[in-house]
Amino acid sequence: MKESINAHTMKILHLSTSDLDGGAAKAAYRLHQGLRAIGANSQMLVRARDGADRHVFVEKTAQTRLGPIMNGLPLRRYKRRSRNMFSTQWFPDTLANRVNALNPDIVVLHWICNGFLQIETLAKVRQPKVWVVHDMWPFTGGCHYTQDCDRYTQSCGACPQLNSQSSQDLSHKVWKRKKQAWQAINLTLIAPSQWLAQVIQSSSLFHHRRTEVIHHGLDLELFRPLDRNFARDALKLPQNKDIVLFGASSGVTNDPRKGFHFLQSALNQLRETNALDRLEIAIFGISEPQEPLELGFPVHYLGRLRDELSLVLAYSAASIMVVPSTHETFGQTASEALACGTPVVAFDATGPKDIVEHQGNGYLAQPFESRDLAQGILWILEDLNRYQQLCINARQKTEENFNLEIQSRQYESLFHEIISAG
Repeated sequence: MKESINAHTMKILHLSTSDLDGGAAKAAYRLHQGLRAIGANSQMLVRARDGADRHVFVEKTAQTRLGPIMNGLPLRRYKRRSRNMFSTQWFPDTLANRVNALNPDIVVLHWICNGFLQIETLAKVRQPKVWVVHDMWPFTGGCHYTQDCDRYTQSCGACPQLNSQSSQDLSHKVWKRKKQAWQAINLTLIAPSQWLAQVIQSSSLFHHRRTEVIHHGLDLELFRPLDRNFARDALKLPQNKDIVLFGASSGVTNDPRKGFHFLQSALNQLRETNALDRLEIAIFGISEPQEPLELGFPVHYLGRLRDELSLVLAYSAASIMVVPSTHETFGQTASEALACGTPVVAFDATGPKDIVEHQGNGYLAQPFESRDLAQGILWILEDLNRYQQLCINARQKTEENFNLEIQSRQYESLFHEIISAG
């Protein structure tokens, strides 16, 4: 047992495929920054580093470079599988040696797929481990979001995403590898939302594991409301319109989980009723496609916003943020928007339920009703006095619940407890 560990001597090592590329990576890096800000000795080990933080180390080995290619090979047998991400994590890596050489007191796992870390590696890492669960992969047979499948509560197999009828298919084999490799390791799960914690506890792999809920945090000095006129001028958006903001990524229009089709339907309903004649749409994350999206209103494409200040500008410029996803483990775009004083419309399901307070700082629509999504947009924008109060409440919610320092101290306390327990 390690003794006399405090914030200044406790060594924390985060494992993440990337430091900045994607929502999970950003959440991991923000936690790393938050821990360092309160005096903890936090480091990251990644395959792809986009930032310049000297406390973020890169694992550069042949195995690491080959991992993404090799992990796709077992999927070639399933010609009719869906295009959703499916991670087998079978290819060997050298991460255990690197982790043990760095000799942290505790290892924090984040998103470690796309060939970064082999399932069997976790048992070779001798330190206690905390896993911040960013999607459903840790407790499934390979998929990252199960859609409506509940086979993760048993032993997977006959996987809908593989379009398989066999109970002994690749999903069952991946599930079985996890069960065998992880049954004896010292592991605590962190869910960023109450919904995800319940899902983790219903899984066959983790139902017996300790699971804590700690929301993702934000630097509220950075994520704060900016002057709307200034933000719109900076992004070349009109001043006299109601701007609905949507965060997209490559292929989002074909990803049912992100709910773009619900937003499209809701906006078409608003157009047909002429309820909001001042409405325009802003989309960040993608450039204007060759075939423009048909949303019934003028659309502004903000492109990929590569730094957080640009994100703050977008949120501050918007009148409202819409997050129409069917499944989110948390929903960082929702918390980021609230931090910038922008009300959010989302479905009353999964992670966003912890962020959006119905008719308090936004609107939670009935899952998954595009008509109620449209009603939520209308309800927020149709009354100016109510809207202004929603904006105030939005910021207050983040100050009370999603402050990065609060999150970091919750983790620090948990780490102390786990290390002290041996």
